[in-house]
Amino acid sequence: MDQSGQHETWSSRSAFLLAAIGAAVGLGNIWRFPYLAGESGGSAFVMVYLLCVAGVGIPILIAELMMGRRGGLSPVGTMAALAREAGASRHWRTAGWLMVLTIFLAGTFYYVVASWVLAYIGLAARGMFAGIDGSGSQSLFAELLADPWRLSLWFGVFMALTIFVAASGIRAGLERAVRLLMPSLFVLLVVMVIYAAVAGDFARGWRFLFHFDASKLSASVVLAAIGQAFFTLGVGQAVMITYAAYMPKNVRLSSSAFIIAGADLLVALLAALAIFPIVFAAGLEPNSGPGLIFETLPVAFGQMPGGRIIATVFFVLVGIAALTSTISGVEPIVSWAEEHRGWSRRRVSVAVGLAIWLVGLGSVFSFNIWAGYKPLGMLPVLSEKTVFDLLEYVTVNVLMPLNGLLIAVFAGWVMSRVLVSDELGIADGRRLALLRFLLRFVVPLAILAIFVSQ
Repeated sequence: MDQSGQHETWSSRSAFLLAAIGAAVGLGNIWRFPYLAGESGGSAFVMVYLLCVAGVGIPILIAELMMGRRGGLSPVGTMAALAREAGASRHWRTAGWLMVLTIFLAGTFYYVVASWVLAYIGLAARGMFAGIDGSGSQSLFAELLADPWRLSLWFGVFMALTIFVAASGIRAGLERAVRLLMPSLFVLLVVMVIYAAVAGDFARGWRFLFHFDASKLSASVVLAAIGQAFFTLGVGQAVMITYAAYMPKNVRLSSSAFIIAGADLLVALLAALAIFPIVFAAGLEPNSGPGLIFETLPVAFGQMPGGRIIATVFFVLVGIAALTSTISGVEPIVSWAEEHRGWSRRRVSVAVGLAIWLVGLGSVFSFNIWAGYKPLGMLPVLSEKTVFDLLEYVTVNVLMPLNGLLIAVFAGWVMSRVLVSDELGIADGRRLALLRFLLRFVVPLAILAIFVSQ
């Protein structure tokens, strides 16, 4: 299928890989993975997570890359074009719309969390963690969340950074940003791991993560690992389909998918190795949940020599990781608007950013002036969820898995074996059969398990 020529293309395979890795790497690696590992018994979660990435995440990632390059358009246009080519129902176009909706809703809570990181860079640089205890750290975080104007400002600053990059285009914006940010992220991450090895309880951190303990296995651990495999790789959100649409035919998709997944996995494990030794050395517990980096780590940094510098470096690292993923978050919507509305990239980027900021204010206010507002309080499952909780729940637990299911069904059952083989360049019948088996049976069953658990 010929590409439309309406979009820029990546200047090289390395540029595409850096951008795709940047889209995958984010708060899911440095914020969500460590706290889930801490809550779920460490090594048991890590082992199941590795299996989930291999058996669920990578097949969907390969399918998204294949579909994106084959279609050569935005997610909506790609799904419509691929359905026509396969002689399938035109209603598959709806799956493209669902992916675009997912990435928009994800931004309305994800960018809010990312804005907390900007605030914490300032707190760390000012030495606010020095000598702080657990209650003091909790109070510091609570004060931030309780101030709607302060949160709205940081949220706006983060959106402005994101839109500035997105509005500059593929090569002048996205490529230039990831070529600077991704190497910086890896350097800072290695610095943090070295520091953790010297100043932290590295042996205990290593055992916690990699000495497998079967007694920690449970259904909830398995389901958390499946969900994290979706969240961290960025599948089911249309980003990889969009990025692949800008990719030339000479790039091997299967190897690219393994490189992206491998880099994403490496960042998550390095982040955990940087965090847990510091937590253990400070005599703190790893199971503090989402507050791990905002409430627990500041206490640890405050007890360590040079903690002010290390804390600042750490939150700059987290901020970079967040930015590399958020700049990809507006691209599917921008891509569609360029195709169908004829808007300039700058105009649509600003419009998308403003829309995310306005809707995202509901998430900001969920921690203060709307803290008692439960939009769907009449439904038992959702009765205690604020706007922020609701957006996160629907996006992560419903829409992302649903999109992954639709992608797996389309690539495994609707697209022909010949078409898949041609696009992926797989001549080995066994490898192709394995991929199709995973997409047809393993991935759908894993996703159905998530839905049943909800």
